[in-house]
Amino acid sequence: MARTTPLMIDIATGDTRPIVRQITDAVRIKISTGEIEPGDQLPSVRGLAQQLGINPNTVAKAYGELTTEGWLEARQGMGLYVAPRRQRLSRGERERRLDDAVQRFVAEVVPLNVAVDDVHTRIDAEFAALQRRRA
Repeated sequence: MARTTPLMIDIATGDTRPIVRQITDAVRIKISTGEIEPGDQLPSVRGLAQQLGINPNTVAKAYGELTTEGWLEARQGMGLYVAPRRQRLSRGERERRLDDAVQRFVAEVVPLNVAVDDVHTRIDAEFAALQRRRA
């Protein structure tokens, strides 16, 4: 029987993203960086909701989205597990999502009046940190 992998994620009340989005983003990053691996069991809806101090329906919605997208798989009577690695999105969908993310990012950063070089430096540092977590 697989052990449940704890999900150490933080929910930020000041974050502009809805809580469901914060959960889905955190799980995607943990899977992408290898922090949680294919076959790992995730906490139950109730367990994660208790851990985060949020409504179980919110966790259920996040888990549902991740399952629909192919990040997680439900095993009847056993719970949710990280799905095997595979390409989850078509090239066109990846491009569309990247474009959307870049547009949202630029819309948030431009009003901050930060130098472009500083933005590039921060982005490079974040990607480097993710690569270290992957290794």
